[in-house]
Amino acid sequence: MPDVLLTVGTRKGLFIGRRRRGTWEFGDPHFNAQAIYSIAIDTRGRATRLLVGGDSAHWGPSVFHSDDLGATWVEPKQPAVKFPQFTGASLERVWQLHPAGAEAPDVVYAGTEPAALFRSEDRGESFELVRPLWEHPTRSKWVPGGGGEGLHTILTDSRDPQAVTVAVSTAGVFRTKDGGASWAPSNKGVSAVFLPDPNPEFGQCVHKVTRDAVDPDRLYLQNHWGVFRSDDSGDNWTDIGGGLPSDFGFAAAAHPHRAETAYVFPINADADRVPAEHRCRVFRTSDAGNSWEPLSAGLPEETHYGTVLRDALCTDDADPAGVYFGNRNGEVYASGDDGDSWEQLASHLPDVLCVRAAVVGG
Repeated sequence: MPDVLLTVGTRKGLFIGRRRRGTWEFGDPHFNAQAIYSIAIDTRGRATRLLVGGDSAHWGPSVFHSDDLGATWVEPKQPAVKFPQFTGASLERVWQLHPAGAEAPDVVYAGTEPAALFRSEDRGESFELVRPLWEHPTRSKWVPGGGGEGLHTILTDSRDPQAVTVAVSTAGVFRTKDGGASWAPSNKGVSAVFLPDPNPEFGQCVHKVTRDAVDPDRLYLQNHWGVFRSDDSGDNWTDIGGGLPSDFGFAAAAHPHRAETAYVFPINADADRVPAEHRCRVFRTSDAGNSWEPLSAGLPEETHYGTVLRDALCTDDADPAGVYFGNRNGEVYASGDDGDSWEQLASHLPDVLCVRAAVVGG
C-alpha cells in the first residue's frame, strides 16, 4: 500500500495522519483551538505544500502553508486573503483552497465568506480578488444559506486553464470560460424547492460539486435537496438521486481514476441532519448515478448520528483509491479499497469540518 498523508480539519485544530507500510499514525494537533475550514495538498512542486484555512476566535481567519508536511508552518506577514477596501467587505472565513492542475503551475484558488473567489500565482502565499465574480449582476440577490454565504467549491479543468467552475451557498453554480473575466449561472435542472420558483436561473443551495475522473465534462452535484449529474460541464443537470435513501446531504467526491464512479453520504433531511435512516453508510455509484450501492463493511452497525459535512468526504490518488470521511462525532474512517471496506482511524476528535488526502513519498 502506498504511503498516504491524511489531513483532518476540526473545530479545534488540524490533525495529520500518515500511513506508512500499511500502518496509520496521528500526531498532536496543529493550530490549537483554531477552526480549520479548508485544506489543500498541492503535490505539483518539488516539495508537497500543505495549505490550511484557519479561523482563530481571537485573531480571525488566515491562510498558512507548510512545505515539510506540517513540521513547520508559515503565515505571511500580510494577510494572504484580504478584501480590497472598495468592496466594503471583510473576510469571515476561507471555505475552500484549490490548487489548479499542471495546466496552471503555481495557481491556487481560494473561496471565501462573503462569497468570493481569490486567485494566487505563488502557490497560495498571496491572493487577489477575482473582481468580475464579485461584481456579478446577480450578486445583490444572493442570499446566505444556513451556514453563511460561502464559496465552497472550486473546480479547474485540466484541458483549459481559463475554465473554472464554482459553487456558492445559496447562489448556485457559476462558470467562467475566459479566466474569470465573465461568469454565467450554470444551474439548469437543479431544483430549489425552498423558493417560489423551484427552477430559477440562480439561487440554488448547492452543497458540493465534483468532477468525474475520466470524463471532465461530467460533474456530480449534491444539492440541499437532490443529487444531480451534468454531462456537458454544467450546461444541463439531471436528477440521479432516486436510488438513495435520501437525496439530502452535503458531501460528494469522485473516484480518482474510475469513470462514472462517485460517492455521497446521505442525510435524513434538512430538518433532521443525521445519517439517513440513522445508519453510517457511504453510497457509491459506478454507473454515473443510474444506481447506488451502500458501503458499510467495517462501519458502525448501531444507530448512528455522525453527520458528514460538505468537505469531510474525500478520495486520495492511489489505485485502488483511498476513501475517507470524518463526522461531527469526531470520528474518522478510511477505506483502502475504493470504499468496499472501512476502518476507524480516530475517535473523540472535535467536530470534523474537512478532510484531504494524497499519496506522498518519504
